[in-house]
Amino acid sequence: MDFTTILSLLAGIALIVFGISFNGTGFDLNKLSHFYDLASIAITFGGTIMATIMSFPFSIIKTVPKQIVIAFRRKKHDPVKYIDLLVEFAQEARRKGILALEDRAMQQEDRFLRDSVMLIVDAIEPEKAKEILENELDCLEERHARARLVFDRAAAFAPAFGMIGTLIGLINMLRGSDITVEGGAQQMVAGMAVALITTFYGSIFANLVLTPISNKLRTRHEEEMLCKEIIVEGVLAIGAGDNPRHIEERLYAFLKSSEREKLSNSKNQEAAPARGRR
Repeated sequence: MDFTTILSLLAGIALIVFGISFNGTGFDLNKLSHFYDLASIAITFGGTIMATIMSFPFSIIKTVPKQIVIAFRRKKHDPVKYIDLLVEFAQEARRKGILALEDRAMQQEDRFLRDSVMLIVDAIEPEKAKEILENELDCLEERHARARLVFDRAAAFAPAFGMIGTLIGLINMLRGSDITVEGGAQQMVAGMAVALITTFYGSIFANLVLTPISNKLRTRHEEEMLCKEIIVEGVLAIGAGDNPRHIEERLYAFLKSSEREKLSNSKNQEAAPARGRR
């Protein structure tokens, strides 16, 4: 699990609780009860969920639990790991030939990497192989965009249903209040407070849960696409018979300059003891 994401969510909730209960000199946890209303929960959360389900086919909606898991899961796409593996493949292909990569490819858990290597093992023309891989990346990007759109739409619906709940509360308050009788004004003020709770729920749901999940999915998508672009570049270079050293330099160009510098320093430190033993 990605504990940073979980801790950020919990910290956000804790800060809201702090803001509600802190009165300047201490904490009054009884204030939390002022922000609970079952009807408001039903309108805001129920309305948001139902409107979102209506907006998409079930084939997309059923992937939502999986997308939530991805958002809270630890990063699993390491571009450096793929670069090192592709350089190993390039070295092995140079020593033993492209066909020697078939066994290594079938051992890989990453289906995209496995299929990409098998394209050059099967002697598919470079242009055709590139077209196949780029089409798969385009389809992947489209699927990820649809998954993110579910959370983006829900984030737009949540404040709207919060406002709908507020309007319902205000209408009920004005219809049921009579300021001419004793206590009527107090009843109206209390009713207005309850009416505003749905707006509060909608804002929290959209800005602390839905939008951050969408943003995290976008980050996960970018991480995955980077690794897949590295795979495409590396596999096509191996198929073209490029020098493993040149392939390594080309693939490291996909990384940030700070990451490249860090890796270069690490390799230099590893190489120093070996040079000293000569």
